[in-house]
Amino acid sequence: MLESTVAAIRPLDEAAMAAARELQGRLTKPAGSLGALEPLSVRLAGLAGTCPPPLPEPAAVAIFAGDHGVHAQGVTPWPQEVTAQMIANFVAGGAVVNAFARQAGASVTVVDIGVATPLPVEPTADPAGPRLVAANVRPGTRDLTVTAALTRDEARAAVETGIRIAGELVDAGAGILLTGDMGIGNTTPAAALIAAFTGVDPAAATGRGTGVDDETYARKVGVVRAALDRHAPDPADPLGVLAAVGGLEHAALAGLVLGAAARRVPVLLDGVIAVSAALVAAAFAPDAVGAMVAGHRSAEPGATAALRHLGLDPLIDLGLRLGEGTGALLALPVVTGAVRVLHEVATFDSAGVAEK
Repeated sequence: MLESTVAAIRPLDEAAMAAARELQGRLTKPAGSLGALEPLSVRLAGLAGTCPPPLPEPAAVAIFAGDHGVHAQGVTPWPQEVTAQMIANFVAGGAVVNAFARQAGASVTVVDIGVATPLPVEPTADPAGPRLVAANVRPGTRDLTVTAALTRDEARAAVETGIRIAGELVDAGAGILLTGDMGIGNTTPAAALIAAFTGVDPAAATGRGTGVDDETYARKVGVVRAALDRHAPDPADPLGVLAAVGGLEHAALAGLVLGAAARRVPVLLDGVIAVSAALVAAAFAPDAVGAMVAGHRSAEPGATAALRHLGLDPLIDLGLRLGEGTGALLALPVVTGAVRVLHEVATFDSAGVAEK
C-alpha cells in the first residue's frame, strides 16, 4: 500500500495553475491585494487539476493518538494516562478540538494508533458525533534513547493506517483533511524527526511542549541529542527514521498526508507534530508537499524549522501549542475563502468595472 500510494502522487497541474493565475488577474480587485490567498488558490487549482478547484468542504479532522517510551526519561510532567483520558474527552465532544470542529462544521475521527493504557471508551462509528477507530499497532513506542522506537514493520503499519484513514474519509466525501494528534511526550520524537530531516541542532528543534520548566527542557534537549547520536537516522530512508526516533501518531499522520496527496485532496497541517510528520511524507514523495497547507505557526521552534524546510508559509500565527488539530481548524475558513474567491468574485468584464 505504501509504495502504490507514493507512486500515485504527481506534481501539481501547471495548466490549472496558469488558469487560476489568469483568473485572479481578471477579478474585481487589484492584483495581489489578497496576499497569500492568491498563490494558495493557484496551488489548490494545481492540486485539483482544474480551475476553479472544488471548495474544500466538508472538512474532516483525523486525530491519531499514541504513547511514547521516552516518557520514562522525564521529558514531560504529565502522566501517560492522560493520552487515553483525552481520547475519552474527544469522543465525548469536550475538548477544544471538538469546539472548533463544531464551529467549522468538521467531522472528527479519533484513531488509537498506539495508546499504552486501556481506553475508557469503546470504538464507535456514530455518524452524529466523533468517531473512534481501534487501530493500535503496539501499546506505545519503545524508549528511543535505549533502542529504536519502532521496528520497520511497525512504522510501516502505522503509515499504512494513515493512508487507509485518508482514503476512507475522502471516500465518505471529505474535500479537505485536517491533521490532529494526541500523545503525552510526543513533542520529543517530533523534535528528533525535525532535526533528522532538516539538519538543525536539537536545541533549535526542541521546544517546551506543554510548558516544561528549565530543568525538564534541558533534559529534553539532551534526550533528543542522545537519540540522534545513538541511531544516526538517514533522512534518505524515511521509514528508517520513523522507526528509529518517531512515534506511531507521527507515522500515521505521514500516511494521512500521503493518502491525501495521492487522492489530490488538500491536507491542512496543524502544529509541530503534524509538520514533523509532513517532513516524513515529503521524504517519501517530494510532490506530496503540493497537497500540504500550513494552518498555523506553532509556538514550538521546531515547527518553524520544518515549515522552512518544506517551503510552506503558515496562514495564521497565534502562538498556539495545543495540538489536537486546533490550529488547522482555525485556519480552515482562510483556505475556504481563498477558493471561494475563484468561484464567486466577478471579473472586471462581467461586472462592468473599469480596469486601471
